[in-house]
Amino acid sequence: MLSIEDFISGKERICIVGLGYVGLPLAALLARRFNVTGFDVDPLRIEELRAGFDRTGEVSGAELKAEGLRFTSDPEGISDARVIIVTVPTPVNDHKMPDLRFVREASNMVGRALRKGSLVVYESTVYPGVTEDICVPSLEEASGLKWKTGFHVGYSPERVNPGDRKHTIDKIVKVVAGDEPAMTEFLASLYGEIIEAGIHRAPNIKTAEAAKVIENIQRDLNIALANELALIFNRMGLDTREVLEAACTKWNFLRFEPGLVGGHCIGVDPYYLTFKAEELGYHPDVILAGRRTNDSMGKYVAEQTVKLLINAGKAVKGCKVLIMGFTFKENVPDVRNSKVADVVAELREYGAETYVYDPHVAGAEVLEEYGIELVQQVELHNPYDGIIFAVKHDAFKGLGFDFFRKVSNGRPILVDVKGAFEKDRAIREGMTYWRL
Repeated sequence: MLSIEDFISGKERICIVGLGYVGLPLAALLARRFNVTGFDVDPLRIEELRAGFDRTGEVSGAELKAEGLRFTSDPEGISDARVIIVTVPTPVNDHKMPDLRFVREASNMVGRALRKGSLVVYESTVYPGVTEDICVPSLEEASGLKWKTGFHVGYSPERVNPGDRKHTIDKIVKVVAGDEPAMTEFLASLYGEIIEAGIHRAPNIKTAEAAKVIENIQRDLNIALANELALIFNRMGLDTREVLEAACTKWNFLRFEPGLVGGHCIGVDPYYLTFKAEELGYHPDVILAGRRTNDSMGKYVAEQTVKLLINAGKAVKGCKVLIMGFTFKENVPDVRNSKVADVVAELREYGAETYVYDPHVAGAEVLEEYGIELVQQVELHNPYDGIIFAVKHDAFKGLGFDFFRKVSNGRPILVDVKGAFEKDRAIREGMTYWRL
């Protein structure tokens, strides 16, 4: 039987499998109270972390040097742990189907290192049933142990928001569920040592899995509604954000703004539940409709940019468009599922030349993932026919309308995806201005 005292005393270790945006902050937080091994299959990532450098910018060098924290890319390091927490990615493939490859591979690897009496906890976002129906058989086959007699499993959905220094892991209520009540209580005790906001005990693993996936579905649908309203109001000649300002005067109106919906969660997680729903014979119209709307917004922004260029008398083919920002949200280097890539792709279809600038991003990653070469700086001597302000990085805050005039070929055309600038002032300053 697992004892929380054995972990507090340092007798037993915890291993985090997968040191990305979820796993590394969790490992650093757990290391404040326990002995923790951080495992990742990328040897370069491990070298960087040992040297005190986190390329995601989420964990400081001092935290990486914590006494109770060590890093390894050797799977043998997993066998030292009695609790193994899996935090690997769960993306979708090109057909918007769940890609469980990383979860399966992690389960097989953990299974080969599993000791009798250990607990394997999954934090990766999945549809209800993955932990027990897919991960458990992999663990059994690889370990030779039987579920609930040789090992146990649990689920605790990640609630990490990259770049958010306010809603950190310890400040968000942690949902936990084990494969039996004793395991749920153990997880509540374990996470309870580091989570200030409190613990919610879900009645079973499938409920915890479902809770995670609908968190992002709800947000996705609300943003999809805002995006659809923007499409409608644009045809009416109305400014969507001005409409929202008026509507927000009602106490129970929820303000969600239109925008490009990318990232590792909101643009991906809904497909996990819709896949399972369709497998069960139900077609989830509402969820998929929201996804279609949000997935179309990059193309829409590009089309509006093209219209502005044409109305300004510019030839679209061969024109130069500067795109400021590539990450899926502000002030992070995370380019996963960036919808700015859709804007670039559509503009290129029209024959426009695109110049993407983002000071937060390593150009090699974007080139490898999207085939887009970033510019290292905004060239003042190479005037642009249009500017798309795509991501509201703090690094861009000091850029005013004088900057847009300097880098523009003639009257500046400014497409403000994030609504970062005051519309009336932009027009007074001589901008051809449009916002989503």
